[in-house]
Amino acid sequence: MNDSGVRDMDVVVIGAGQAGLSGAYHLHKAGLEPGRDFVVLDHAPRPGGAWQFRWPSLTYGKVHGMHALPGMELTGAAVDRPSSEVIGAYFAGYEDAFDLRVHRPVEVSAVREGEAGRLLVETSEGDYASRALINATGTWDRPFWPRYPGQETFRGRQLHTANYPGPDAFRGQRVVVVGGGASGTQHLMEIAEVAAETTWVTRRPPVFREGPFDEEAGREAVALVEERVRLGLPPASVVSVTGLPLNDAVRAARARGVLDRLPMFDRITEHRVVWDDGRSVEADVILWATGFRPAIDHLAPLRLREPGGGIRLEGTRAARDERVHLVGYGPSASTIGANRAGRAAVREIRRLLDREPVGV
Repeated sequence: MNDSGVRDMDVVVIGAGQAGLSGAYHLHKAGLEPGRDFVVLDHAPRPGGAWQFRWPSLTYGKVHGMHALPGMELTGAAVDRPSSEVIGAYFAGYEDAFDLRVHRPVEVSAVREGEAGRLLVETSEGDYASRALINATGTWDRPFWPRYPGQETFRGRQLHTANYPGPDAFRGQRVVVVGGGASGTQHLMEIAEVAAETTWVTRRPPVFREGPFDEEAGREAVALVEERVRLGLPPASVVSVTGLPLNDAVRAARARGVLDRLPMFDRITEHRVVWDDGRSVEADVILWATGFRPAIDHLAPLRLREPGGGIRLEGTRAARDERVHLVGYGPSASTIGANRAGRAAVREIRRLLDREPVGV
């Protein structure tokens, strides 16, 4: 800690989800000591990243593409347990196994230019002066709520995937589910079992993907997202480039008419969603499964955004500031992508630390 009460660190990691823990693991493996050379800050109350906030009906067996963190497999998990419990316990064990000493709950309010070439990280537990930053804040804290005329007049209930309580809360109700992603289809198929009526509304016709999502398809999807990030545009959603997997449950729901989709409505009244062609659907609930945006407002003082609205990356490094790495952003916003990006970020950070002596 320096004379002003600011704690000096080589690296500050913001976020302890898959991306943050991957970065912390590789920092430790590269010889940096937790608490002395780097610190991991997480605003969540307990381990588990965004998984700890997932709805109870999302059991571990329903999770698609969950890859283990580097250095420690997730084994023996019961497929019928909530994913929040399984992955929360796994993350907690991981933090202990590698002595990552995550500080929580800690809110990071801003990252700005500090003194002597360091970044000043302002937090609820005091400030840090850091030579480099791994930002792994994900998207869960920024649910995207579209706005439609009359939305404020709706007398029913509106909620987002971020606070989805599970299907029982919709028993006997007329529910409009908005959104063509994986969460929207999962919500819809669950709710249809208990609701009086469901309606599925999406901006674009959903694309269902036949066959396995193999390594080649994964590379193609990542390349499309990377191109947006290279252009300084906000990252696209995963489903927008991969499509929805056509599994047995989805086939059955399509056969029952549950996944018959309507185009996006034009306005909302007190009790209905309405299209300009005169069609309308009565609703008790509108569930917005409309995704999330990157939680990066705390980086605003560094002016990293491009005119297109996104942060342009070179690998994981922000093009406008080589000290800042975004992991779990854009092409690395998946569990396997976060693992790889954590390793890549640490390689770059090691080069930066080796090149820049302390205090310079």
